[in-house]
Amino acid sequence: MSNINLIIRNEKENDYRTVEEMIREAFWNLYVPGCNEHFILHNLRNRSDFVPELDFVAEKEGQIVGQIVYSRGIITYIQGAEKEVISFGPVSVLPAFQKQGIGSALITHTINLAQEMGFPAICIYGDPRYYSRFGFRCAEKYEIKTADEKFAVALQVLELQRDVLINMSGRFTESAAFEVDENEFAQYDAAFPFKEKAETDSQREFRILASLRY
Repeated sequence: MSNINLIIRNEKENDYRTVEEMIREAFWNLYVPGCNEHFILHNLRNRSDFVPELDFVAEKEGQIVGQIVYSRGIITYIQGAEKEVISFGPVSVLPAFQKQGIGSALITHTINLAQEMGFPAICIYGDPRYYSRFGFRCAEKYEIKTADEKFAVALQVLELQRDVLINMSGRFTESAAFEVDENEFAQYDAAFPFKEKAETDSQREFRILASLRY
C-alpha cells in the first residue's frame, strides 16, 4: 500500500500523551497480557540515554499512526573497554494502519539518519524473521551476548560502520528505562482507559522466541 501521504517527523512535547495512547493500543496483549511499552517511553524521555534526534512519529491525514524511539546502550568488551551503541524501541503502528509499510518506513528513515549521525551500530531485541530485511543479523555473529552473558536469538545487530564490531566479543546492556517498577507502572497506567487483558497466540510465540538463549 502506498505511503505517499505519510509524514515522518520528530515527536513534539504536545504529542506525548497521544503517542503513549497509540503505543498502548499497538502493544496491548501482544507480548504479555496488557503491556508496558507506553510507560517505557514515558520514562525514557527524561533519561540521559534518550536520543531526541531519533524520536519520530508517522502522521497520516493529521493523525499520528506510528512511532519509533532510540536510546543509547553499551557493549562491554571482555577486555573491559566499552562502545556506545543505540537501540530502537518501542516502535509501533496503530492496529488499523498495520501492514501498510509504516513501521518499515520509520525504521528505514531512522537507520539512515543514525548512520549519518555517526553512530557505530544498532542493537535490538526482536524477531529475526522481520528485522533481517533491514540488514540486522544475530548478535552471536559478532560474539555479543546479553547483559547476563547469554547468546540470544532475539538479540539483533546492525553495523552502521563497516566491521566496527568485528573481533570484539562482549555483552550488550540496554537503557535502564526498560526496567519497569511495577508499582510506578500501575499508578501510571491507571490514568488510561480500562482495557481487558487476555492470553493470545502472539504471546506464546513471543515466549518461545525469548526462551531461545544459551
